Amino acid sequence: MEKRYSEYTQEELRLEIAELTEKAQKAEQLGMVNEFAVHERKIIMAKSYMMDPGDFKAGETYEIEVDPEHTFYIEYMNGVFAWGYRKTQQGEKASAEEEALPISMLGHKVTEK
Repeated sequence: MEKRYSEYTQEELRLEIAELTEKAQKAEQLGMVNEFAVHERKIIMAKSYMMDPGDFKAGETYEIEVDPEHTFYIEYMNGVFAWGYRKTQQGEKASAEEEALPISMLGHKVTEK
């Protein structure tokens, strides 16, 4: 039975990320787009388990590492997932749909003006 990332030690997570990065690079070189995307998502999840969810607060807005056009407003935290919604650069909701982002996708806290 395979272990969950939540059961890994920090060192095991580092090794897993290194292995997945290597697999992703090979998949990319071979033009295996779907396999590359799977490895990238696993890397994002593994990195999330290396972070402290306590560093992210409900009611705050954060940059999204892969989406510079939007920020992310956290309504609540659930484990390594931040639940909330994307905001435009003007501070408006980008969509009415609530979504969950792994915390490794979030960057610096945005100070509201």
